[in-house]
Amino acid sequence: MIEWQVKRFEQLKTTELYEILRVRQEVFVVEQNCPYQDVDSLDNVSWHLYTSDEKTDKILAYLRITYAGCKYDEISIGRVLTTKAARGMGLGKALIQGALEFLDKEAAKSPIRISAQLYLQTFYEDFGFEVVSEVYDEDDIPHIEMLRSL
Repeated sequence: MIEWQVKRFEQLKTTELYEILRVRQEVFVVEQNCPYQDVDSLDNVSWHLYTSDEKTDKILAYLRITYAGCKYDEISIGRVLTTKAARGMGLGKALIQGALEFLDKEAAKSPIRISAQLYLQTFYEDFGFEVVSEVYDEDDIPHIEMLRSL
């Protein structure tokens, strides 16, 4: 059984924040060969949802949920990742499902906006997200905005 941690920024221990930033850099900057400013002043207005390996405390899957009015008018989900070591285990789907269940309790009936890499369009559509923008370039990667309304 997956044990999800959901913490606001101020609830994170220094070691947890370090691991979050480390794994985001590993996946988004190094793996995707995409230098960009990951620390973007939104972490402190977000919930951080993740699961870690029990033995090593290394994060296996992570995302952040940013409060409405900070990035978009709506709540947003971003920085969604599954580490290379954890891929193929269904954690990506479990991660999104966990975020939606959390938001159903925390912010019921609130719309959710995401900026998704284009190749993940079908993945997010399976969770009720709909495309609401044209394709655009973000850090040399094709993206689309998607919205999930209830």
